[in-house]
Amino acid sequence: MVKKVLILGSAALKIGEAGEFDYSGSQAIKALKEEGIHTILVNPNIATIQTSENLADEIYFLPVNAEFVEKVIKKTRPDGILLSFGGQTALNTGLELHRRGILQKYDVAILGTPIQAIKDTEDRQLFIQRLQEIEVKTARSQIATTLDEALQAAEALAFPVIIRIAYALGGLGSGVCRNLEEFRDKAEKALTYAPQILIEEYLEGWKEIEYEVICDSFNNCLTICNMENVDPMGIHTGESIVVAPCQTLSNSESHKLRSIAIQVVRHLGIVGECNIQFALDPRSEDYRVIEVNARLSRSSALASKATGYPIAFIAAKLALGYGLHQLPNKVTRTTTAFFEPALDYIVVKIPRWDLKKFRNVSHRIGSGMKSVGEVMAIGRTFEEALQKGLRMLETGANGIVGNDGVIFENLERELSEPTDERIFAVAEALQQGYDVAKIARLTNINPWFIYKIRNIVAMNTHLSQYRNQELPTDTLLAAKKLGFSDKQIAFAIGKSEAEVHQLRLKANIRPYIRQIDTLAAEFPAYTNYLYLTYNAIRDDISFTDSNVVMILGSGAYRIGSSVEFDWSCVNCGQTLRRLGYNTIMLNYNPETVSTDYDESDFLIFDEISFENVVEIYAKFSALGVIVSMGGQIPNNLALKLHHANVRILGTSPESIDRAENRRKFSDLLDKLNVDQPIWKEITSVELAKEFAHEHGYPVLIRPSYVLSGAAMAVASNDEELVQYLQRAVKISPEYPTVISKFLENAKEIECDAVARNGEIITYAISEHVENAGVHSGDATLVLPPQRTYLETIRRIRIITSEIAQNLKINGPFNIQFIAKQNEVKVIECNLRASRSFPFVSKVLKRNFIDIATQVIMHVPLEPIPVSLFELNHVGVKAPQFSFTRLQGADPTLGVEMASTGEVACLGDDFDEAFLKALISVGYHFPPRAALISSGPIESKAELLESIRTLQNMNVKLYATGGTAKFLEANKVSVETLFWPLEKKEPNVITYLKNGKIDLVINIPKSYQERELTNGYLIRRTAADFNVMLITNRQIAMRFIEAISRLKMDDLKIRSWGEY
Repeated sequence: MVKKVLILGSAALKIGEAGEFDYSGSQAIKALKEEGIHTILVNPNIATIQTSENLADEIYFLPVNAEFVEKVIKKTRPDGILLSFGGQTALNTGLELHRRGILQKYDVAILGTPIQAIKDTEDRQLFIQRLQEIEVKTARSQIATTLDEALQAAEALAFPVIIRIAYALGGLGSGVCRNLEEFRDKAEKALTYAPQILIEEYLEGWKEIEYEVICDSFNNCLTICNMENVDPMGIHTGESIVVAPCQTLSNSESHKLRSIAIQVVRHLGIVGECNIQFALDPRSEDYRVIEVNARLSRSSALASKATGYPIAFIAAKLALGYGLHQLPNKVTRTTTAFFEPALDYIVVKIPRWDLKKFRNVSHRIGSGMKSVGEVMAIGRTFEEALQKGLRMLETGANGIVGNDGVIFENLERELSEPTDERIFAVAEALQQGYDVAKIARLTNINPWFIYKIRNIVAMNTHLSQYRNQELPTDTLLAAKKLGFSDKQIAFAIGKSEAEVHQLRLKANIRPYIRQIDTLAAEFPAYTNYLYLTYNAIRDDISFTDSNVVMILGSGAYRIGSSVEFDWSCVNCGQTLRRLGYNTIMLNYNPETVSTDYDESDFLIFDEISFENVVEIYAKFSALGVIVSMGGQIPNNLALKLHHANVRILGTSPESIDRAENRRKFSDLLDKLNVDQPIWKEITSVELAKEFAHEHGYPVLIRPSYVLSGAAMAVASNDEELVQYLQRAVKISPEYPTVISKFLENAKEIECDAVARNGEIITYAISEHVENAGVHSGDATLVLPPQRTYLETIRRIRIITSEIAQNLKINGPFNIQFIAKQNEVKVIECNLRASRSFPFVSKVLKRNFIDIATQVIMHVPLEPIPVSLFELNHVGVKAPQFSFTRLQGADPTLGVEMASTGEVACLGDDFDEAFLKALISVGYHFPPRAALISSGPIESKAELLESIRTLQNMNVKLYATGGTAKFLEANKVSVETLFWPLEKKEPNVITYLKNGKIDLVINIPKSYQERELTNGYLIRRTAADFNVMLITNRQIAMRFIEAISRLKMDDLKIRSWGEY
């Protein structure tokens, strides 16, 4: 009998591997705990719910790789290991442990899908052989392990072909190639990520269909649901709009694919959950099996949320040997897990991209993933769900029509060569009079979807006829049924959103709350999983619960708003329930734990919009709404909701506005005599130049009400200033843009705190390793501070206290400071939980959100004495970047946030915690050969000692021109390489491509290198060929210090509980 189980997490959120694994891992731990099994979790992602105190019995904040996991196994001696709940990271680590004989050595059983079945699905050659055994078709393909083999394969298959990688995630390194040049470039890069690549026929224009299958050890199999990509083959399913259930399959196609899916899963011997992807020829019933994922995936999180079937929870139970017929369905509470869900609604998933944040990035979408998150919208019609989903993305769209500033320079190219805005191009083409057949031919999108979009376009045209006249009630209702928001209707008829809202209330047109019962009402079911729709005639539930508090979630994961805010929402809900309140969670992100069926009393899977919150608040007669947990989206609604008589719990909306509005906040700091960087509000380019000339460059430019430094920039001369203002001012004309003096070589420090009526209850002060100028979300954070003066910390405490008193803060908040010598200035203040709340809570073992929730609900608490200097360990939080996936993006750090996730590790001192954290995000040490290109002269001088240290460690040193001269003058022996643009050998690029360099230290010369410079080419090649890259001086120095002092064996294997 299994008594102790090791679970591997997926580490930092990255493109292709995001929050869905926090959700599936958390469910797995709950399932094991229910069986009384002792659980051990290895996951350095400190912001996740699964690494919280109430889930796993032992938590190790350590890298998920074979070296560290072996040490954890040696120490904890588990009976079994789960590999399928931590994405590709966990699966690859498990395969490596098996290959090295470690699992055998310590007698650890792999639970669930056997190792051979995992190999059969991951190794492309084995996969094809196994499917041939049962005469199931796969795409024509060939395997290659060298560039020559790959070129021969491409020739044999004929272009276009697609490249895929074995053992990889989110289509990493894959791509469609239409000619030899494209092919050589992609194949060369792909072979640096994996030993084996697959070249296969490209099935252009075929449909992509997915089935989620669950299978137990008794060979009972179910399909949970099928899903259809709106985009055709060639666009990764993570980049595609997906609908569930399938809308365009015939009955025979549906049954055929379902029976093949079950046949394949049984033949491979999969136990638990699995996802199978098909290509289907729209002109015949011909098909190919593209791939099988023998683990939980993004699609399984989507299928779980789309149907209400708790896939990960059931999969964990099946891994223990249960059969489907032996398990109750926790969601419906009336049936066993052995049934196939039925849907009486439609779900639309839409990816969220953040490509605008990156310089030089390609906006083309294809077979590799670039999206950073996703939303899921539920409606009774495709039109309703699609429009909801496009608004949920929070990219400024009001729906598929009725948007400002959607302009396509070349509409036909946008349709045939898709970017992240292609769906809007379809609507635009219909508005310009293109017929459905032409759009279908250009896009390969099934005509059914285009007809549905045409219905929305037609309604928009119809609405615009009522400009300046009364809108008939039946037209208003018809528009609402097609998913139009009040704001969108207002845009079409030339009225304000408030006027349309009043019109709707007068006509008594209100949304109804429907249940997701997974059974399409075929059996009685009691579920708390709900959504709003205008396509109904009554509510599915009665609103008799009192004491209801509503929490606004964080929406789609994006750069700047990620799993940390989900952690805050879940913890807030848990505290509220413990205090005896009923909770409503409003969120629409299928990757989250907050949208799990057992985390709240009412889970409403719908838009976090003013219109929705007002309706839900009224229906439930809620006590109030908490806006301070879900990041910036709920925060931005605070004032508007307050004016609509919605009670906001916690800090008053007026105070939130005083902190968010730059001018008001600045006036407040002046009143308190608190220092801040010199700033001015500007409305024209000329005023900006005047300011810069008066106070000197560099300057920082930022618009009001931003999330994660969107459109923030540092300019170091007139040209950069002008270029940037054109970007920033376009973003928010109604809010003025602020320009301030940018302080160079200053330290950035953060204070996370909770206050009650302005009195500080608890706080934590952490410092950035990097100097100011790197966005706080991309900075490496240390707690307790290591290099900050005591006097600076004392000043920060006093200022924090003054600001809290003045704003009468009631709940969580975060202030960012900048310090130089002992001068302390305030940069900004957010009256909500911040990105670093989970980090400080777990390092200090004091749950800031639990404390904040009690404060918000008026539980009497005494201030908690804080001494940061009595802590016997150090926590270091490091960012995870996904530059490899963002073709063309310049991998540098600046005031715009670029990281997609984070990890944090603990150690006895800074060096130990720092190295564990860096290894967790992909660094390795010691390096064999380093390329140094150290930027401006002060940077060269500052790095000199560190470079000498590398030399003493016998690291082979290469450098570019100026750096090489400087090093040789200072008696450091170095080999000079030519710059990329010099096109001479020995060239930096050649050495990087040939794997002769495994560490690049490249310090950019200015804040804005926009052109294709030598520096950019070095950084981009390092990202493309998987070479360790450091672009920040402080990180380079701390990294070299740490690796010179510590060896791998000095990094201790301790659980969180042991610190």
